[in-house]
Amino acid sequence: MDKEKLSWTLGGGGSEAEVGGVRALTVSDIGVVFQPIVDMKTGATFAHEALVRCRRPEYMAPPVLFEHAVKENACGRLGRLIREVAFQTSGDVPLFVNLHPDELSSRWLVRPDDPLCFHAAPVFLEITESAAFTHFELCLSVLRELCRRTGALLVVDDFGAGHSNLERVVDLEPSIVKLDLALTRGIDAHPRRRAVVRHVVNLCNELGARVVAEGIETIDELSCVRDLGVDYAQGYLLARPAAPPPKVAWPFRPNLKLPPALPITASRVIPVPPAPIRAIAPVPALQAEKPAPALQAEKPAPALQAEKPTPPRPKPPRPGGRPASLKPAKRTSQKPSI
Repeated sequence: MDKEKLSWTLGGGGSEAEVGGVRALTVSDIGVVFQPIVDMKTGATFAHEALVRCRRPEYMAPPVLFEHAVKENACGRLGRLIREVAFQTSGDVPLFVNLHPDELSSRWLVRPDDPLCFHAAPVFLEITESAAFTHFELCLSVLRELCRRTGALLVVDDFGAGHSNLERVVDLEPSIVKLDLALTRGIDAHPRRRAVVRHVVNLCNELGARVVAEGIETIDELSCVRDLGVDYAQGYLLARPAAPPPKVAWPFRPNLKLPPALPITASRVIPVPPAPIRAIAPVPALQAEKPAPALQAEKPAPALQAEKPTPPRPKPPRPGGRPASLKPAKRTSQKPSI
């Protein structure tokens, strides 16, 4: 989009430049940096959040910039300026864009020529939890219609910052819920914060919403929120905001589980980068032992043959006589018959 069209669309003439203040800002005064939002399972970049950085010295702090915009009733115009720069410099990447509550009642957000209507990648519209509480009706009507018309997804930001109203947050049906720093900072050392985050994660899972943990600065915090089931992480540990969108410094090997959180201690633990893991040579496969030869069946012992009866030995002859078998038969005396 050329500068003349931007000047016509956002300036509306030269009178605003003469007024000064936030209304005098142009696209050349607005800078945008990007911070990655990282998938906890893979370590890959899921999307980037666009963060404004005004080049005017008096408005360099974003809270100060929006404070003056509210006073000048210029939040709608400022938001449009930020989106012009953000979508022009981000490239075709999924983008999280913050909306100020006062933009919901402004004509700028719903204009058909807004850059969010033409972005090729998914667009996520962030509204703070406090805005969902104080501007509930506008959020319910304007954001729902905007998401339906543009295909953008709704994000509730800073959840757990102290304005919680679960019923209203649930009624908005957000696609993503971002946990506030008050819950994630030092969560590895605070059991109560872990209990709250665990409850929020379970609730979001039931509602079909995903969870982002903001402000992650240590490996212990990253490991802890991962163990609690958080889907995405964002913070200085992974990447600082920069332009163009920076690369992620994922501290763990991809596709591997994160190590369990360290034991709870009162002091903060300084993260130490893990030592490189050397590849271990594969152990050669054990060769199967040759089967022992089968034992041959022993030949049965031959059956014992019955011994032949020994014939009786003849009795030795009597001395000086004949053998008993040679003795003459006894004679019988017969008387003559008369």
